[in-house]
Amino acid sequence: MRVSRRSMLAGTAAGVLAPAVGVAGTASAAGLTRQLTLYAEALPGGLYGYGLEPGKATIPGPLLEIYEGDTLEIELVNRTDQRLSIHPHGVIYDTASDGAPLNASFNKPGETRTYTWRTRTRYDAGGGFWMPGSAGYWHYHDHAMGTDHGTAGLARGLYGGLIVRKRGDLLPSRQYTVVFNEMMINHKMAPDTPVLEARLGERVEWVCIGYGSLPHTFHLHGHRWADTRTGMLRGADDNAAIVDNKNLDPGSSFGFQVLAGEGAGPGAWMYHCHVQTHSDGGMVGLFLVRNPDGSLPDGAQDAIDRFKQHGHTGHDMNPDAQTHQGGEL
Repeated sequence: MRVSRRSMLAGTAAGVLAPAVGVAGTASAAGLTRQLTLYAEALPGGLYGYGLEPGKATIPGPLLEIYEGDTLEIELVNRTDQRLSIHPHGVIYDTASDGAPLNASFNKPGETRTYTWRTRTRYDAGGGFWMPGSAGYWHYHDHAMGTDHGTAGLARGLYGGLIVRKRGDLLPSRQYTVVFNEMMINHKMAPDTPVLEARLGERVEWVCIGYGSLPHTFHLHGHRWADTRTGMLRGADDNAAIVDNKNLDPGSSFGFQVLAGEGAGPGAWMYHCHVQTHSDGGMVGLFLVRNPDGSLPDGAQDAIDRFKQHGHTGHDMNPDAQTHQGGEL
C-alpha cells in the first residue's frame, strides 16, 4: 500500500510525527502522546480493513509511525457486525490494550475502544548490559475475529504496518507496505498484485510483513540492502551482511530503505516470494522505477504487459478483493 510521506511524518529537526488524518498530539515529560482514530469496516468480497476515515478502509491498513519515547493512543471504531480488535508487535502495552480476548481486550460489534501503545529508547540495565528500545519495522493486526487469535481477521485483511523510528533516522520519499499472507500479496495474486512506483534515485522504504500458515521469503530484483534495522550501513567500517532475499514467515516483519534503481537503472523490477511454487502461483508484484522525469524507461511497458499476462498455477484464494494500489507519479 502506498502512503504519502507528507501525511505521516514531518522532516523537522526534532523529528516530530506530523498530524495524519485524525491525529492530534500533546506533550509530556516522557515524550509526545499522539491520538488517532481507526475505523474497522467491511469491504466487498467478505473482506475487512482498517482506515483513517469512515468509508476509507484499505488492505493493508494505514502505515502508522511514531518515534521512540512517544505514546500512541488509538481509538478503534468497529463499524462491522463482527467482534474484532487491534494488536501490535514491537511496542509496549498493558493487558487492557492487548487486543486479545484472553484479556477481554476487543471491540464488540459497533463498539469504540481506545488502545494505548507506548515506546521507549534503549537504556542502561547495569552490569554492562542494555535493554533494547522500540525502534523497528513492526505491524498490527486483528486478534479477535473468528477465533481468540483473530484467524478470520487476518485471513480477511485486518492488518497494517507500524514503524517506530529513532530520532535522526533518514526519512524516505516513498513508502510501501508489502504483506505476504498465504498465497497472496496485499490480498492479491498476480497479475493483480500491487505495482509500486518510484523515480530513479528516490529513497524508497519497504515494510514487509508475513501472515497466514505458509513460510515465505521476500526477494527484490535489481536492489539490495544491509541486514540491519534500517537497511543501511552505519559507516565505512560497518560490515553488516548485504542481502536481497530474506525470510518472511508468519508473524515476522522487517523493513529497509533503498535508492530506486541504484546501480541497476530504471525499469520494471519484480518483487516476489522465492518459494518457487509460491511465485509460480501468483506471489509476485512489480517495482516500477521510472526515469527521473517520471517517464517510462525503454522496455518497461513491454515488461508490464508481459506481467499482466501472468498465469498463476495456484488455486484462487482471493475472489473479489480490493483493487491494487499504486499509480503514476
